[in-house]
Amino acid sequence: MVVAHDFLYQKPSTLLDALKLRAQYGEKCSLLAGGTDLVVNIKERRISPDIVIDIKGIPEFSILEERDGSIFIGSAITFTELIESPLIKSRVPIIAESAHTVASVGVRNRATLVGNICSAVPSLDSAPALLVYKTDVVVESVDGKRIIPIDKWFVAPKKTALQNNEIVLGVLVEIPNSENGTAYMKLGRYSGEDLAQAGVGIMISKNLEYKIAFCAVGPVPRRALKVEAFLNGKEFSSITNELSEIIQSEISPITDIRASKEYRRHMVDVLVERGIKLALSRLQGE
Repeated sequence: MVVAHDFLYQKPSTLLDALKLRAQYGEKCSLLAGGTDLVVNIKERRISPDIVIDIKGIPEFSILEERDGSIFIGSAITFTELIESPLIKSRVPIIAESAHTVASVGVRNRATLVGNICSAVPSLDSAPALLVYKTDVVVESVDGKRIIPIDKWFVAPKKTALQNNEIVLGVLVEIPNSENGTAYMKLGRYSGEDLAQAGVGIMISKNLEYKIAFCAVGPVPRRALKVEAFLNGKEFSSITNELSEIIQSEISPITDIRASKEYRRHMVDVLVERGIKLALSRLQGE
């Protein structure tokens, strides 16, 4: 790679050292974990950091463990680690399922879930999976820790609630306390590596409580609260006209190189129906 500009590279061994560097350089600082987005952004001159802080050597960022009914996923945990984790697959399986759809094997070996949500692109695959759980983003600065609910994390396209002096330690995903079925449905242009044209995450509990979240059909990934309210407590068979109208009111897709807004609107109905049926079949043990 041709270096677009000179920058300082630092690889601190402690969290405190990383936080001090982050506070010192603020918005002119970039953090390196997987680097799959960062390297491209520097190469394409979308960003010009004064310093790149490599966090991979800091132990706190490589933690993947269960904590008091929740799972902590550190900022250096890759998508491949999530796919292969028995803890993730047994406790929060939609996270593993959505991880499978991210880019290619080579990218998943380096890219991290936290890096994905920090990119805050509207099409990020990990967002619907995290949104259907009670998920908090854990951030820290030299002033202390802060907890940001995932539904408050995405502020605008490519913009998050993270402040210039903060580093994300990881995400804390609450394990559901009732039996449930989940599914992540992604629409792409072809099999293999592609960004989502539309994505739908679904979780259905045994008492027919629905949680549904979208990506790539609005400026930020978000829960479909009106759709959930309509479906809660109801048996599902197919998309009705009334449900379709509610779904369409929850999304605001655009036309871009990957799909037209009309195609996205049509396919969201299809994905919701397929996803609900798959989640229900998994809930029933199929």
